[in-house]
Amino acid sequence: MTTPEQVVLVDEAGAAIGTADKLAVHSAETPLHLAFSCHVYNPFGQVLVTRRALGKLTWPGVWTNSFCGHPSPGESLRDAIARRGLFELGIALTDIEVVLPDFRYRAVDASGIVENEVCPVYRAVTTDVVTPNPDEVAEVAWVSALSLHEAAVAAPYAFSPWLGWQLEQLASL
Repeated sequence: MTTPEQVVLVDEAGAAIGTADKLAVHSAETPLHLAFSCHVYNPFGQVLVTRRALGKLTWPGVWTNSFCGHPSPGESLRDAIARRGLFELGIALTDIEVVLPDFRYRAVDASGIVENEVCPVYRAVTTDVVTPNPDEVAEVAWVSALSLHEAAVAAPYAFSPWLGWQLEQLASL
């Protein structure tokens, strides 16, 4: 029997205050917890966007950034990013750097489940061929950053809310 995945609960200042079971914590009353988002680029400057698997509990089938996740208790964000890149997309990452260190959001899915995260946003690079985990990712596409921004503005309902907010903040950098 595998141990349930744990998330790190945080206070308003982002300091760790405990842990909780990942599946149990995501509800209509989701407490604030630590997560991350990663935007993966290829050597040609294109960014990888992914469409969430249809079996995902929240925002199934929507397009989003390359991948997201939660660090395990005691795991660094960089190690968690490397772990999730391999797990979700089958890729190794280089040049992992934080681009929005203070990103935080709260969003409510149509099912009523709340995401409530302190969620630093990272940028990374890969030269690997993407091999998506079908439990996590339905489709992938390499696109220009400009075309991604334009698509998210034109059809925000097709994208995760956090991606739209991240793109707004990234555009102002």
